Amino acid sequence: MKVLNVGGGSNRTLPKEYAGWEQDLLDVDASLRPDILCDARHMSALPAEQYDAVFCSHTLEHFYQHEIPQVLEGFLHVLKLEGFAHIIVPDMEALFQALVKDGRDVHDIWYVSPAGPITFYDVLYGWGRQVEIGNFYYCHKTGFTPKALFAALTKTGFRQCAIAKDGFNLFGYGFKSRPHEDQLVRLGLKHAHLP
Repeated sequence: MKVLNVGGGSNRTLPKEYAGWEQDLLDVDASLRPDILCDARHMSALPAEQYDAVFCSHTLEHFYQHEIPQVLEGFLHVLKLEGFAHIIVPDMEALFQALVKDGRDVHDIWYVSPAGPITFYDVLYGWGRQVEIGNFYYCHKTGFTPKALFAALTKTGFRQCAIAKDGFNLFGYGFKSRPHEDQLVRLGLKHAHLP
C-alpha cells in the first residue's frame, strides 16, 4: 500500500492507520527535501492513480478558498480507483464556539501541541512563530467547518465522504469509489454514516 503525504514538511510520521505503508512526501519547500517537489495546486501534472491514500494534515488551510477545488482534484487524480483522501484541518466551528462561549481572546492559548502552545490567532491566521521569522508557508488563507469541508469534498467528486471531530480538528475522508469495509475499519469509520 502506498500513501502520498501532501504538505508534510519535514514530518514523515504518519498516523497508525498507515503502519507498514510506503510513503512519498510531497511539499513545495525544496529545503525540506521532499520525495516530490510540487505545489499541491499542480498535482494533476503527476502520474495518475498511483496511491492508495492521500494524507494531508494541516495543509489545506494554507490555500485560498478558490484554490481548494484544484488541490482536491489533484488528490482525486493521483488516487487509485479504490483510494481515499484523509484530510486534517483546524475546526473553525469549534474555535469560534470556544472564543464566544468562554469569552476568550484571540491571543489566548487554545491548546498545546508537541511544537508548543497554539493560540486562537495561530489557528486563524497561521503559526505566528513561523510567520514572524518570514516562513510564509505557515500563513492560513482559509478555514473549514464540518459542513464546508464535507461540501468541498463532495463537490470535487469524491463518491462518499465522512467528517469526524476531536474538539480542535476536523478529519475529512473522501473516497474515490464506494469504500470497502476494511478501509472503514482502518480509519475508525466502521459505524460512521456515509451518505
